[in-house]
Amino acid sequence: MIANLVQLAAPEEGGNPLVPEYPELLVGTIAFAVVFFFFWKKLLPNINRVLEERRAAIEGGIEEAEAMKVEAQSVLEQYKAQLAEARHEAARLRQEAQEQGAALIAEMRAEGQRQREEIVAAGHAQIEADRKAAASALRRDVGRLATDLAGKLVGESLEDHARQSRVIDRFLEDLEEKAEAAR
Repeated sequence: MIANLVQLAAPEEGGNPLVPEYPELLVGTIAFAVVFFFFWKKLLPNINRVLEERRAAIEGGIEEAEAMKVEAQSVLEQYKAQLAEARHEAARLRQEAQEQGAALIAEMRAEGQRQREEIVAAGHAQIEADRKAAASALRRDVGRLATDLAGKLVGESLEDHARQSRVIDRFLEDLEEKAEAAR
C-alpha cells in the first residue's frame, strides 16, 4: 500500500512536479476567472452595499447622537435659565413681601400710636370735664355749707345770692392760697 502511494506521489518521467500541464492550467485559469467574475459581479456589490449601509447607519447614528446631545444641552441651558429666573422672581417676591410686611407693621404702629393718643386725649378731656364738674359741685356744696355756717356765726341769714357768691368766692380763694402755700 505504501508502494502505491509512492507511485502516485512520484512524478511522471520527464516532468516538473511544480509546473502543471497545459490543459490543467487552462481549466484552472477558466475556473478562477469564473469564480472571480462571480465574486466581482454578484458578491462584491452586495458586500459593498452592506458595508455602505452600515457606514451610513453608524454615521447617521453618530450625527443623530450629536444632534440629540446639542438639543439636550440647549434644553439644559433653557432649564437653567428658567430656574435662575424663577429663583430671581422668588427672591424679588420675598423682598416685596418683607417690604410690604415692614410697611404694614409701620402703618399699624402709627395707627396704634394715633389711637393711643386719641384715647389719652379723650381721657384727659374726660378727666378735665370730670374735674370741672367736681369743682363746680364742690363749689356749690362748699358754698352752701359756708353760707349756712356763716349765717350761724353772724346771726343773720345770708340767703341773698350775690352776697352768697361773694362770700363763697372769698372763702375758696383763701383755701386755694393756703393749699398753694402748703405746697
